[in-house]
Amino acid sequence: MTTEEPRLVAKVTQPDAAKRPARDTGAARLGVAGAAVTAATMLTNGLAYLVPMLGARQLTAADLGALATVLALGAIAAVPGFGLQIAVAAHRARSGPSGTTRLALRTATFTAGVTLAAAPVLTIALRLPVALTLLLVPTTFAIVLAGRWLGELQGDQRFLRLSGAMTGLAAGRYGGLVVGLALGWGPVGSLLLGTLTGFLVLPLLARLAATTGPAPSGSVPKQRVAPATETDRALSGRQVLTACGATLAMLVISYADLILARQLLPADGSGGYAVGAVLTKGALWAPQVVTLLVLPRLAWGDRRARALALALIVACGAVLVAAATVAGELAFRLVGGTDYLHLAGSAPLFAATGALYAVVFMLVNDRVATGARWPAAPLWVATAGLAGAALLVAPRTVEGVLSCALLTAALTAAVMAWLTLRPTRG
Repeated sequence: MTTEEPRLVAKVTQPDAAKRPARDTGAARLGVAGAAVTAATMLTNGLAYLVPMLGARQLTAADLGALATVLALGAIAAVPGFGLQIAVAAHRARSGPSGTTRLALRTATFTAGVTLAAAPVLTIALRLPVALTLLLVPTTFAIVLAGRWLGELQGDQRFLRLSGAMTGLAAGRYGGLVVGLALGWGPVGSLLLGTLTGFLVLPLLARLAATTGPAPSGSVPKQRVAPATETDRALSGRQVLTACGATLAMLVISYADLILARQLLPADGSGGYAVGAVLTKGALWAPQVVTLLVLPRLAWGDRRARALALALIVACGAVLVAAATVAGELAFRLVGGTDYLHLAGSAPLFAATGALYAVVFMLVNDRVATGARWPAAPLWVATAGLAGAALLVAPRTVEGVLSCALLTAALTAAVMAWLTLRPTRG
């Protein structure tokens, strides 16, 4: 009896001790990957902000307005690229490598075709130079096509390579614009150079995605090794369309309150809301790296990873709301100057709205990754409800629109949590 007990203890405790270094190594690797992706995201945002800053110094007001409008249109047109990335990443995580070349080319070609068809209307309605709107077509094609390789890297959890690809795409997308503006080439010449560099970086993305390496230890679940049928292995257009629709819904609902404020409030109120919305966007996008890293595991149905990701996003939001409560006046002073300090008391509400939408976005990505039907339907309903409440019920004040936005974000988060976390019937 006494000789057997130590042996049993050794059998029970030894595996746990053996797993500990692997867990520590995996956590360290994930931390490094998260830092790299965060740095790549910050670089992308920095280059995006650098373009209007240079434009303000190099262009006339009319040319700057035209270039800024075209870049905003380009951001909207690039939505299918994000949808393609999500769809490819989720499918690759579930079913392994499969042919996505033709579907990616069709998605990019279709998006570019829609942009080309809309170019005459945009030129006339927004009083834009025709050359700028036409350059949107190849620019959109390149950005959307890049989503394929980003999705492959994300689905394989090769996050360091993903961060390199994101950095390369940012350099290609904005680097040419920055160089063109610095050289005084004007909006058309600068956008043309940006389009060329955007295409030149695509082979780099393809090479990063094609180069294989060892899979992260313990990252591939058993159910991924043998997909059920050949159909399961093929990424369908419906999956890409679903992901694109979800991405568009997330973009629309995150900007709906700002657009409503522009329509419903006087000029000073609209400007004040725009300043506060910076806090909303900060709280929304700050934890998005968590969603990016966890998406492959969401595609496997990893509930533990989902719970951990939710906890991290909620904790990040709580910290940002607390910071806005303590330093709301400083935040408004830094973002908008002294003219908007009277809105400092609303800083926690702006931050809370963004923090709730961060939870919503993670849950929408979970439903897209697991193949749920109509994953973005609650967001479209919520957007309609927000518009109706702001137009028909809320006072025409910053606080009135903000209250509608916060309530909408809270209700949408609750509905998405119920849809995602409810127990499934066996």
